[in-house]
Order: sequence, then C-alpha cells, then structure tokens
Amino acid sequence: MSLTNLTSLVHTLTTAAQYLIIALMLVYTIQSYTVFRRPDPEARERVFLRQNLSMFAIHFLAFASMFLNTMQFDLLIFYGAQVIYLLFTLVLLRNLYPRASRSLINNMCMLETVGFIMLTRLSYDLSIRQFQIACAGTAIAVLIPFIVRKLHVLTRMTWAYVFVGIGLLGLVMVAARSTNGAKLAITVAGFSFQPSEFVKIIFVFAVAGLLSEEHSFRRVVIATVLAAVHVLILVRSTDLGSALIFFLAYLVMLFVATRNPYLVLMGILAGAAAAVAAYFLFAHVRVRVQIWQDPFKDYAGTGYQICQSLFAIVAGGWVGTGLGKGSPGAIPYVQEDFMFSAILEELGGIFGICLILVCMSVFIMVVNVAMQLRNRFYRLAAIGLGSMYAIQVFLTIGGGIKLIPMTGVTLPLVSYGGSSVLSTLAMFAIVQGLYMLRSDEVKENAPEKRFIQQRTGPDQTGRA
Repeated sequence: MSLTNLTSLVHTLTTAAQYLIIALMLVYTIQSYTVFRRPDPEARERVFLRQNLSMFAIHFLAFASMFLNTMQFDLLIFYGAQVIYLLFTLVLLRNLYPRASRSLINNMCMLETVGFIMLTRLSYDLSIRQFQIACAGTAIAVLIPFIVRKLHVLTRMTWAYVFVGIGLLGLVMVAARSTNGAKLAITVAGFSFQPSEFVKIIFVFAVAGLLSEEHSFRRVVIATVLAAVHVLILVRSTDLGSALIFFLAYLVMLFVATRNPYLVLMGILAGAAAAVAAYFLFAHVRVRVQIWQDPFKDYAGTGYQICQSLFAIVAGGWVGTGLGKGSPGAIPYVQEDFMFSAILEELGGIFGICLILVCMSVFIMVVNVAMQLRNRFYRLAAIGLGSMYAIQVFLTIGGGIKLIPMTGVTLPLVSYGGSSVLSTLAMFAIVQGLYMLRSDEVKENAPEKRFIQQRTGPDQTGRA
C-alpha cells in the first residue's frame, strides 16, 4: 500500500471514529437521564451496563485515533493501564458498596475518561502524572463512604472544621508562592498541592455544622462572619475564583438552611458591592474584566488567551476537527484553565453540550440525595458539595466561552490539576456515603412503615 493510500485510510478511520465518539456520547448522556424512568432495578442495571460499554468504546476509539495519527506505541500501553484502572474502579465500588449510586460511579468514570483522553492528546507527560494521582486518589476515596456511614462524630466537629479551614487558607496566604499574581499552592517535601481545593470540603462541613442545629439570627451571623473570613483570606491571596465558589456555595447552603430569600438577597447585594470594590482594589480583577469586555483590544497581550480559546471553539464547530487535528496547544494554560475549549475544538460542540449535561446529571443526583436525607447536617453537606461542584463547572466553562470573566478554576476530573482531582474524588466519595446513608434510613423505616399500614390500613397511611 502506497503512502498516499495509507494516509487516506488513516484519515477515513479517524473521521469515522470522530463521528462514532459523538454518537456514543449522545447515547451515554441520554441514558444518564432516562435511566431513572425505569422502575425495575434489573432494567436500570442494564442501562448502566450499556453506559459502561459506551464509555469504553469512546475511550478505545479516541486512543485508536491518537495512535493512528502518531504511531506512538507508548499510547497503547498507557491505554491498557487506563482500561485496567477504570474496570477496577467500576468492579471494586460495585462489589464493595452494592448500594452505592451506579449513576454517580458511571459519571465519575466518564468524566475521568474524557480527562484522560484530552490530557493525553495535549501532554503525554502531564496525562501520566494525572493518571497516577487519580489512582492514588481512588485508593483513598474508596474508604471514604465507609467512614461517612460509620463515624457519626463527623457531624459534631464543627469548630474543628472552622479552625482547620481558616488555618490552611491562612498558611497559603503567608507561605505559598505566587503564580500569575495569585497565591495558590504550597510545597511540602517536593510535592506541590493547593489547600483551597481540600478546604472546600472542610468549609462545607463547617457551614453544615453551624446551620444544621439551629438557624437563629445569632447563628446566621456567626456562620456569615466565619464564611466571610474564608472568602477574605482567599481574596487577600488573590485566589478570586475559589473565593467566588466559597461565597456562592455559602449562599445556597444559607437559603436551604433558613428558607429566607431576604438573607440571600442581602448576601447577593453584599457580594455585588465586594465585586465592585475588588475591581478598584485589584489590578488583576480589572485586567480580567477588561479582557472579558474586549479581548481583541490587546490581542497580542492580555487578550491572547481568551482570543485563542474563541478561535478554537469556532474551528471545532458542531462535530470538531478530530483528535490531533486541531491546535488547542495554542491556548496558554489550556490543560488547566481552558480544557473545555480544547474539547470543543477537537471533539465538537455536540460532545461539549453532552459533557455539560453529564455534569448537570451529577449535580441533580447530589441534590436528589440531599433532599431525601433526614439528618440536617448531612442534607446541608450534600447541598454544599453539589453547589461547589456545579459552580466550579459553570465558572470554568463560562470563562472559556467568554460568558463571564475568566476565574482560573479547573473543570473537575477533566482539567489537569492534582489537588483538584483528589478533592473531587473525595467529594464524589462523600456523596456516595450520604447516598448509602439515605438507603440505610429507608431500610430502617421499612418495618415501621409496614407496621403502620397494617394498623391503619392502606387508605389512612398517606404518602410521602
């Protein structure tokens, strides 16, 4: 076979793979929402299995395309390692926690798969490092649902959460090195990590503890002051993306705890005033707002990053250029801040919309778990974690498509970032523990419900 014919064959195969990946992602996304319409557990199990098959097919087609484009045999070995990891995660969680949410497990693995694919495409070395972190994080996260279910003392450690969270953020403010004008990470024994990613979880537990037992005016004031301390430390460290995530998540938790819209309105007004003050106090904020307003005004300078992101999105269109056929590497810090733009360029707008819907499915699942929990601490914790996740997804996607100013936050489990991956895996594991706690409550209440039905009759028991 001549070189021309071989090139044409590779192009045909990779183009076919490109459209199959989009079709399989559509199928997976639709099943993420339709699975709950099936009342039969066996029927739902079959849907979850089909989701797994779609995920592995996407994974295979993506790596096959990258291999045909590069002929790097290391990709095949790396692909095999990822398959083993994904299979091990699915089988282990299913057997270790039979009552865990299969939907949450599948979506977690799908998001990791998309991250593995895109990181391998952008930087093989960074992808290996992310994969190693994901393996270590999963090994730790496997234990978390058991801890959440068994250690009820976690609900009584409110002030420990407060002091640890503020202490870690304060340590970053004092000791962290400055990266692009922001103090984000500290280095211990050669390992660099971003404490704010883990303080997200601690902060949610602290607010849940403060607002779960009572929500009097005094308690709300205390919770608001302590939340403000967290946010102000982040603002002082110029980690404005994390500060916004903490602030918005607190407002959501405050509303769920108090059901008082006036408190939330006051919080929004205070946040708006703080944003205006930040614009005048921090040059970093002014630059990002100016870039958002007109990135082409300084195309070769401060606007270059967002301009390249917009060019990538336009180049991808609905179906993308295909893996390895775009130029996402032209976007500075694409692996961390603009991963969604890289996905839109090479996998297309349809795939990107499906990815957003998968993220929304995760949030809906977390909210559903929260609303069915009787324990107020656990309910608020689930709402807080779900809000943190949803806000972060919105900020990173909105910044990449110029819907809002850039915030510099990552797309959870998809973008490069060791601390982000570890904290997100921990969040998913905590929600799994809360999901199983809900199942435990249902199981405990079942005999009581049957007894009431026997005594009062089916027409007098009422429905929840």
